[in-house]
Amino acid sequence: MQGKGVIKFFAILLAVVCLYQLSFTWVAHNVESDAKAYSKGDPAKYTAYLDSISNQPVYPLLKHDYSYVKQREIALGLDLKGGMNVTMQIQLNELVRKISNNNPDVTFNQALANADKLQANAQTSQKDYIALFVSEYEKLNPNGKLAAIFSTKDNQDHLKFNASNSEVKSYLEDLAATAVKQSFTVLNTRINQFGVTQPNIQLQQGSNRILVELPGVKEPERVRKLLSGSAKLEFYETFDNAEAYQYLINADNLLAAKSKTAKADTGKADTTAKLAAAKTDTAAKTGSLLSKVQKNAAKNDTSAASLSKTKLAAQHPLFAVMSLNVGQGQNGQQQLGPGPVVGYAPLQDTAKVNSYLHSADVQSVLPRNIKFLWEVKPIKNTKTFALYAIKLTGADNGPVLSGDVINDARADNDQKGSPEVVMIMNSEGAQKWRAVTAEASSGTSKKAIAIVLDDNVYSAPTVQNEISGGVSSISGNFSIEDTRDLANVLKAGRLPAPAHIVSESIVGPSLGQEAISAGILSSVLGLVVVLVFMIAYYNRAGTVAVVAVIINIFFLMGVLTSLGAVLTVPGVAGIVLTLGIAVDANVLVYERVREELGLGKSLSVAISDGFKHALPSILDSQISTFLTGLILFVFGSGPIQGFATTLMIGIATSLFCSLLISRVIFEWMLDRKMDIKFSNPWSSHTFKNANFAFVKNRGKFYIFSGLFIGLGLISIFTRGFTYGVDFEGGRNYIVSFSNKSVTTEQIHEAIDATLGRSTEVKTMGDKFSITTNYLFNDNSTAADVKVKSTLVDLLNKKPETKIANSDLGGSKVSATIADELKTSAIYTVLFAIFVISAYILIRFRKWQFSLGAMVATAHDALLVLSFFSLFNGFLPFSLDIDQAFIAAILTVIGYSINDTVVVFDRIREFLDHSGNEKQEDVINRAINSTLSRTIITALTVVFVLLVLFIFGGDVIKGFSFALLIGVLFGTYSSICVATPVIVDFGKKHLKD
Repeated sequence: MQGKGVIKFFAILLAVVCLYQLSFTWVAHNVESDAKAYSKGDPAKYTAYLDSISNQPVYPLLKHDYSYVKQREIALGLDLKGGMNVTMQIQLNELVRKISNNNPDVTFNQALANADKLQANAQTSQKDYIALFVSEYEKLNPNGKLAAIFSTKDNQDHLKFNASNSEVKSYLEDLAATAVKQSFTVLNTRINQFGVTQPNIQLQQGSNRILVELPGVKEPERVRKLLSGSAKLEFYETFDNAEAYQYLINADNLLAAKSKTAKADTGKADTTAKLAAAKTDTAAKTGSLLSKVQKNAAKNDTSAASLSKTKLAAQHPLFAVMSLNVGQGQNGQQQLGPGPVVGYAPLQDTAKVNSYLHSADVQSVLPRNIKFLWEVKPIKNTKTFALYAIKLTGADNGPVLSGDVINDARADNDQKGSPEVVMIMNSEGAQKWRAVTAEASSGTSKKAIAIVLDDNVYSAPTVQNEISGGVSSISGNFSIEDTRDLANVLKAGRLPAPAHIVSESIVGPSLGQEAISAGILSSVLGLVVVLVFMIAYYNRAGTVAVVAVIINIFFLMGVLTSLGAVLTVPGVAGIVLTLGIAVDANVLVYERVREELGLGKSLSVAISDGFKHALPSILDSQISTFLTGLILFVFGSGPIQGFATTLMIGIATSLFCSLLISRVIFEWMLDRKMDIKFSNPWSSHTFKNANFAFVKNRGKFYIFSGLFIGLGLISIFTRGFTYGVDFEGGRNYIVSFSNKSVTTEQIHEAIDATLGRSTEVKTMGDKFSITTNYLFNDNSTAADVKVKSTLVDLLNKKPETKIANSDLGGSKVSATIADELKTSAIYTVLFAIFVISAYILIRFRKWQFSLGAMVATAHDALLVLSFFSLFNGFLPFSLDIDQAFIAAILTVIGYSINDTVVVFDRIREFLDHSGNEKQEDVINRAINSTLSRTIITALTVVFVLLVLFIFGGDVIKGFSFALLIGVLFGTYSSICVATPVIVDFGKKHLKD
């Protein structure tokens, strides 16, 4: 084998990287364990402990602080970790009023009030607000002209006084869409600065609602304050770096003196004297300090050329965590860089810089007209942010201009074709802007004007000339996306559509801690069963497979962590499929090696030929499955993307481990003359010389599949499905229990039999949130009363679930999975099937193979859907259609494609060397030759799923069962459906 050294090098390098990435999870877990031990169950003490060490080094080797470590641990989604779930609604009614200049017309205001009521109604809440408003206005005033209300002085460039109602509607819809996108941008920025690990922010298409999920967050007041504030757009003058640098020197000297005095602890009088001296010490040390931190600035690192990290932190606390904006002058000496940027800091150090600059002592040495703000986005391809020196003006120390003077802003291209932003102000703003730009552009040194939204600098263009007329062009090193974002930001003042919280809840993990623990334990147990089976079936070669699979899982988790991927239930499904793919590649190689050994080849030659002959099948199957994952990732959203991410990474790591790591291990064993066996006595002849008449009996398979799917479709259109609350919505109740140790599993046991197994139970502090879709479609008051009384009766039947509060309140909640996600899932899956069929057509050069793959994949999805409809209510566990079911269907499709392509590859190989043998016989022989691989691969995955199904807990039984029957159906279809399609449509032409 060539290139063993390169493979070993990359394997070691990847292992080191993965170990480093996973170590953050281990360190964070240890810190949080210490916090739990310290708090003894007190949440306030737990939070206080973690806050106290947020900036303290907790990583023993690299001295990273807890905040840094926490950001890099394995991220768990809301379903596994819990957190806060918030729905924001953009108040488009306020936007419409603003555009009309608060028109007092009675009909106009009544139409707005009617639209508000309609959107508050559960049946019409998802409808477009502007369409509701226009419809209501035309009902109240059939001959009314909306242009008379909206064609104001500010809007006349876009909307003429004689515009039709449909033109006005289109104009309002465009502004509403922009307002919603701008609010989404603002919320996204705020949440990212909140420090939440992998938040989920979803804009519900076609509505003015934004769903925000914050895993791990349990601070409602802080979140409300963060999300509910109105967007504040402002324009500020700036200080040049050379001006602001003197103030930073003062701040740094003060911090150093305070730190030194605190350590010496020489008394209050001495402290006061030193602080006073620090306040008067200005630029005397500028030259020496620039020399000391020049490499710190160049490398954006906390080390310096002449100072150790510890010494630099003691002598210059501020400059130890931020780099200066310095460059090299013409004489080769370090000098301050031009412009308003005064320094840089990596993400993990920005909070430390803020704490220094905002401290009372530092504020005392800074002039009142300066403040420091970070740029909203990091420098490209880094996690480093620029710090700007902002000049406050006027008697109130504020901006030179507020954002409400902007009429419009758009992304455009300048005369050279470079992206730019065109900003248009109203008449009042144009006059002020002329004066501001005239002053900024006067003199030899041009000043910059900072565009600030929510105290984040979005851009700070240098003003070259006085700008009159109110039309400005903002250019720079922008991408097209940058100009679009900046245009949206500039419209923040023009489109005041604040986002209000319409629902919020602090939730525990939707699976419940016991279910998560059971799931993890059963997954590990299932993996152990698979590995034991591989050793039992393949002898010492099975041990190599075990090592490869363990390394693969290690690599997979390390890469997922390094990419910041969020692990959710669909992600777990992707890991299960990855395990099957990893084992499958090893099985393909081993079965080939056994065939080569059967031909009398030596062990080393058999191993070499086995890897070589198995490679086409492995690559075809893995590439097909990878393409499926890629399509799901690009076109899917939410849980679909989570599944696809795990699947694609898993395929890459599986190929590396199965083809390269395993081969290196075998070469190492051969070099040491080890006795390598690929079977035990009991497994050496399993499926050998198998000759089942699959092709001959294809009519029976057609009849079985046709009947099953036919009955399933009848059931789907008559009985339908039982949808989970995340698909359908339901009634929500907040319940307190007398038994403070009650678990979500006990609650499920008490209510699921009557209210349905789709009932969702989440912890909310010492309370529980129970959402049920029982009688959901009945909107009568009687139904509300019945659901509540039924819930109370069921819970009070058992002592452990006896409720403490008799008045549960109750409210209807909408589905957490929007209709667009359902539609997106369907179309994405269909597109994936089409693309895979196209790949198979190119790879196999016969359309019959593409058709067979398409039919088999669709067949498997229909079989699972039919099964869930036919047997729903007859099995002692949930068969609900929910988010986990989406993951199961995707897993089935991925497995089916993988399995089918392997069978196809052997059929193609046999057809190429079949001579005059009858085509049906050749295909049947090819199927039988892969039977061992097909059954063994299926068994390994089934083992994992069986253990998960039996020991994983009641809550995930439906999920694991869907995977289980999907794998069985996928194995069946590869042999009994996909291949017969090739036979019947291929006729005599497959050998051509």
